[in-house]
Amino acid sequence: MAVDPDSPDTMRGVILPGDRRVEWREVPVPTPGPRQVLVRVRASSICGSDIRAIYREHLGSGAEAYQNVIAGHEPAGEVVAVGEGTRRIRVGDRVAVYHIAGCGVCDECRRGYMIGCHGETRAAYGWQRDGGHAPYLLAEEVTCIPLPDELSFVDGASAACSGGTAYEALLRLAVSGRDRLLVTGLGPVGLALAMLARGFGVPLVLGTDPSPERRALALRLGVVDEAWDGGDETLARIRDASGGGVEASVDASGSAAGRRLAVEALRGWGRCAWVGEGGTVELPVSPLVIHKQLTIHGSWVTSLANMAELLGRLVRWDLRLEHLVTHRLPLDRAEEAYRMADTGAAGKVCLVSD
Repeated sequence: MAVDPDSPDTMRGVILPGDRRVEWREVPVPTPGPRQVLVRVRASSICGSDIRAIYREHLGSGAEAYQNVIAGHEPAGEVVAVGEGTRRIRVGDRVAVYHIAGCGVCDECRRGYMIGCHGETRAAYGWQRDGGHAPYLLAEEVTCIPLPDELSFVDGASAACSGGTAYEALLRLAVSGRDRLLVTGLGPVGLALAMLARGFGVPLVLGTDPSPERRALALRLGVVDEAWDGGDETLARIRDASGGGVEASVDASGSAAGRRLAVEALRGWGRCAWVGEGGTVELPVSPLVIHKQLTIHGSWVTSLANMAELLGRLVRWDLRLEHLVTHRLPLDRAEEAYRMADTGAAGKVCLVSD
């Protein structure tokens, strides 16, 4: 095992006790065991699920049950030590970390979708095992994906969940230059959806979000052609801009109104993916879904293989997810970073180190 000579014996990591608080815990710097690696965290971004289900109050059970561990499930960094039996990852490798460590043997894990692992040992970084909001992260080798030299650590962190979630949804919809796309919800995942759609060749991307700051950001970045607030006149404007409706849509808002609009805006035989967590939806099924012959996908994060593919395509398409990051703060300003992410007006918020 190679060891980082500059590694201290202990480190401070972020704990989220709920009620919009950030606390700190002093813990030993981990030592990697068999087929594990120690990652010096260089970027660790904040996900909307962290805000919704941990930072505000501990809502989750099962896969979303927060176990009072160091937070942060979107990390990227440099490998500084490896345990016995590692075969693919070496000291010095730059990696993004897939944020679920699965059992490795269930049907979902064998397909690479550790997010859906059925095993009792399933543990998400930042939820059931220590995550990336600390100087070092103990990671399973299988969850470490090499980060191309052309991409920054912030790119890698942004791909670990939000970018991967967006990419998976677009793969499910099989979008191409034949499609016009609507994205409801222009938070970090929605912005990533709009950006990556350009790589797939989608010629028209429309967006909605109640936040004027997020609509302005999406327009300023050039990832959407037009954006509206999702109010009463929005559906008519979408149909006017698209010549009658879109072929594909993704709801990243997690709201009932956003999900319904994503369905209403579709042409006949259209395809929709829902990726925004939480909430409910009510639809008149016959006129909106059955009679329009629609396909609706539930899409949950992505697979190991598709996340690796995304990193390669970011290089080929000359797209950088770091451009969606509006705020970069050092780890010791984590409380400020979480407050910013909680406003619902920012793009991606990321904790970074030199």
